[in-house]
Amino acid sequence: MFTRVANFCRKVLNREDEAPTVVEEVRHMTIIPRDRHNISRKDISENALKVLYRLNKAGYEAYLVGGGVRDLLLGKKPKDFDVTTNATPEQMRKLFRNCRLVGRRFRLAHVMFGPEVIEVATFRGHHLAEEQQDDRNNSQRGQNGMLLRDNIFGSIEDDAQRRDLTINSLYYSVADFTVRDYVGGLNDLQQGIIRLIGDPETRYREDPVRMLRVVRFSAKLDMSVAAETAEPIPRLATLLQDIPPARLFEETLKLLQAGYGYSTYLQLREYQLFQPLFPLITRYFTEQGDSAMERMVIQVLKNTDNRIHNQMRVNPAFLFAAMFWYPQLEAAQKIAQESGLAYYDAFALAMNDVLDEACRALAIPKRITTLIRDIWQLQLRLSRRHGKRAWKLMEHPKFRAAYDLLALRAEVENNHELQRLTTWWSEFQVAAPPQQKTMLNTLGDDPVPRRRTRRPRKRTPGAAPRRDGNSNA
Repeated sequence: MFTRVANFCRKVLNREDEAPTVVEEVRHMTIIPRDRHNISRKDISENALKVLYRLNKAGYEAYLVGGGVRDLLLGKKPKDFDVTTNATPEQMRKLFRNCRLVGRRFRLAHVMFGPEVIEVATFRGHHLAEEQQDDRNNSQRGQNGMLLRDNIFGSIEDDAQRRDLTINSLYYSVADFTVRDYVGGLNDLQQGIIRLIGDPETRYREDPVRMLRVVRFSAKLDMSVAAETAEPIPRLATLLQDIPPARLFEETLKLLQAGYGYSTYLQLREYQLFQPLFPLITRYFTEQGDSAMERMVIQVLKNTDNRIHNQMRVNPAFLFAAMFWYPQLEAAQKIAQESGLAYYDAFALAMNDVLDEACRALAIPKRITTLIRDIWQLQLRLSRRHGKRAWKLMEHPKFRAAYDLLALRAEVENNHELQRLTTWWSEFQVAAPPQQKTMLNTLGDDPVPRRRTRRPRKRTPGAAPRRDGNSNA
């Protein structure tokens, strides 16, 4: 009897201890009714609405969350729509035939609607609840605090605390058309502040890529970074070296090919995040910041931003070919001087060395490195225009990219010869065939390319010496 009374008292006391926590969470939650926000269902993907409606109809909670809600509140058109729910991935798979489960570190459901994919995540829980989870839903941390696996499920309140930025932790409900804010994200959105949820250093150690996301959203949305969010970044930047190079490559494309590459680059350098991504390029930085390589990086990023804002295509191969051009050029010159090899051979070896080192930090796919090699090799051929060479060069699939790099080099170096060569190719590309022939015939003032000498044929041992004109005897 005494034991039962003691257990009853313990439960009552524990309930009283937990009560203030619950009150605290409710007190901080803000619900924004339909007449106080600008989100309309007509601006939301029909497929995302189908997912939300079906989850609600099946008795689950479901909300639009993340960048989609943020962009709608800012009056922008979202790139994609993400959903969060209390349904588990397995329950999602039973509910949607067109669903597949992906991810190991974060278990997600992808609901496929042709080319459009609606990503659905289960509410994340706190890691303190790990001992209460079964073997399938657990988390794992590395020695440095990085999350290796994270499938802890929880409530919407837990989920809001687990997200990275306050402005990405806003929830829209199609059940009552309200927006829910648990972390002050709406105020930060209105004030233009990028703020990390929770203790910044702990969150960065959990996933160092969050440092890159802070910079990316700051540049993309033209917002300032909260002081407490920015302070640990330079100290923890080296943690990015623990991230798989394949993931860093994908993150780099988001950073530099989203239309805000130049401003992102400035912030990456400010927070010392550029070095873990591009250690080879960083070695060539100067105190004045005005080397040809630094001017090249700045100019190619500005050009890329302009192309994206004008709805023009961009290719990561050209971006990387331009960014790594001067390290590759210096490596080629060094190999040629030290080995005595012909410059063309030294150039080929330098390409291998530079791309191998670049891929150790960023796992640049082979399909891209192959294009980079083509663009670089064509730089050696663009000055050789005599005969039919010019027409053959124009037939090369990467000729236009190589020409663009030539024009960039001429602009960056302010080199008269490169500018003259660029102008010639600009005119030759648009000229009629008779005019092109005339342009080729008037190349007499340009230096004629050196003819390649044939190496002597190896003589078979014991064979009699040849007495023709090609003999070395």
